[in-house]
Amino acid sequence: MSSTTRRNFVIGGASIPLLAACGNGLNSQGSQRIDARVDSAIEFMYSEVPGTRELARDAAGMLVMPLVTEAGFGFGGSYGRGALRINGATVDYYSATSGSFGLQIGAQQYAHTLFFMTEDALREFRYSTGWSVGADVRYAVNSEGATLGVDTTTLLDPVIAVIYGQAGLIVGATLEGTRYARILP
Repeated sequence: MSSTTRRNFVIGGASIPLLAACGNGLNSQGSQRIDARVDSAIEFMYSEVPGTRELARDAAGMLVMPLVTEAGFGFGGSYGRGALRINGATVDYYSATSGSFGLQIGAQQYAHTLFFMTEDALREFRYSTGWSVGADVRYAVNSEGATLGVDTTTLLDPVIAVIYGQAGLIVGATLEGTRYARILP
């Protein structure tokens, strides 16, 4: 009988996102699948979150993560894949991963979009080896059918995050500590 150590538990938990990324070998439909999910997520966001169409119009680019799955029981983590769109065209594919530790239990799924409002913010994101959500990200919140809390000062923020389509047992979602990395679908 084997004993489970904390190190084995952490290593095993860290490998889950890697397993989720498998299955995108040569001639797979990975990029088409991601693009189709991104298209659906954008349409859902436009219809359910007023003001996002205007954000998209004014943004230098947007990273759409159509499905992020988060689960936790003491240790927690999340993983999702999406696409960076510039002028409506996919230019790169990215994964989003995060880990957490603390008093937590449950699971949820959600989508989110990062709107890069300046060319500098977009350039910094695209040319970094791994980009993490930090203090420079403004969260735009949709309060029950009202338009987003976006005004002329908000549009000056370098990155605006919108989280939508939440379903599950964990209350709320945040992108703090989420790391984005370019992937080959």
